[in-house]
Amino acid sequence: MSNNTQVVLSTYALGSCIGVVAYDPVVKAAGILHLMLPESSISPEKAARQPAMFADTGLPAFFKALAGLRAERSRLRLFVAGGASVIAGTDPFRIGERNQRVTMNYLSQQGYTVRRTDVGGNINRTVHLEVSTGAVALKTPNENLSHSLAA
Repeated sequence: MSNNTQVVLSTYALGSCIGVVAYDPVVKAAGILHLMLPESSISPEKAARQPAMFADTGLPAFFKALAGLRAERSRLRLFVAGGASVIAGTDPFRIGERNQRVTMNYLSQQGYTVRRTDVGGNINRTVHLEVSTGAVALKTPNENLSHSLAA
């Protein structure tokens, strides 16, 4: 989370994890939430210590922290990446799929608009966000993509 225009925020190796990228182009406030699991009920003690680890506790904390940087909900531009199935063979827990579902449901229920997604599949993703410009770089084992959340 930052409003320092000299910073590039990054999150690495999003496999089944979800990266929620948010950018307010007016105040140049940005954040990336790297969440690992869908529901904090799995470990309430851990959720109390590390709320960002879980979608249901991390997402509200993430948007509250962005508001603390003067980001406004109506101006936020969102990008969601990750949620892959990277376990060889069948994944009985379907964590990537569940992370996607819980995240997208939360964002929709709270009235957030997601501008772009790059989710699912079976590859990991790395995301970089330039706070000064809103430029997003998405890196996968197969390609490098760029787009802007400022426009």
